[in-house]
Amino acid sequence: MCNRARMAGEPDTIRTRFGAGWVVDRPMDNRFQPQELVPRGRAWILRHDGRGLGLDVMAWDVLGGQAKFPMTNVRQLALPQWRRLAERPESRCLIPLTEFCEWTPGTHDVGGGKPIKGEMWFSVIDQPIFAVAGFWQGTASGAGFTMVTCDPNDLVAPIHPKAMITVLEEADWDRWLTGRYDDVVALQQPYDASRMTVRGPEFPTRAARLL
Repeated sequence: MCNRARMAGEPDTIRTRFGAGWVVDRPMDNRFQPQELVPRGRAWILRHDGRGLGLDVMAWDVLGGQAKFPMTNVRQLALPQWRRLAERPESRCLIPLTEFCEWTPGTHDVGGGKPIKGEMWFSVIDQPIFAVAGFWQGTASGAGFTMVTCDPNDLVAPIHPKAMITVLEEADWDRWLTGRYDDVVALQQPYDASRMTVRGPEFPTRAARLL
């Protein structure tokens, strides 16, 4: 399942694309690498506050480190802990991305060590910056988010046959953020494979894999 993604560009690019304001001040520390999304790393997230849609910073783990593994993706929205978030518009968010990664099913011998899986990078042809459906909540470690997954489309399924992240149509952004629980469930659908592209496999250096 997707545990790596990218958002190329600056926050002002996201704000222009989504017509968003600011929810928090822009982080200035050198540990903030929002262009490379990794579990428990911080990223730009869009959510509604009292002034409308705004750009916020959250960690990619909706449980805030309280589980053995970061909770980066959820799918079973009928489960009580996820339905509680799905039913509340204030707990929904959009995750802006330019690419997301799935790992090749098999490993590859690229020389110089143990065989590794390759990265397959997916993007959306008609939305250079696209939005993934998500939920967020406050935790003891600060605000955390998760991406919502769905059945894979024909492009993703050969790489990851179980699921893919829920890429939203631009016309459905507001419905995701403000609609009812039934709207959330209805939007949990795979994006049209003919409107996506994939490249890879790529084999990151050891340093990149440790990000």
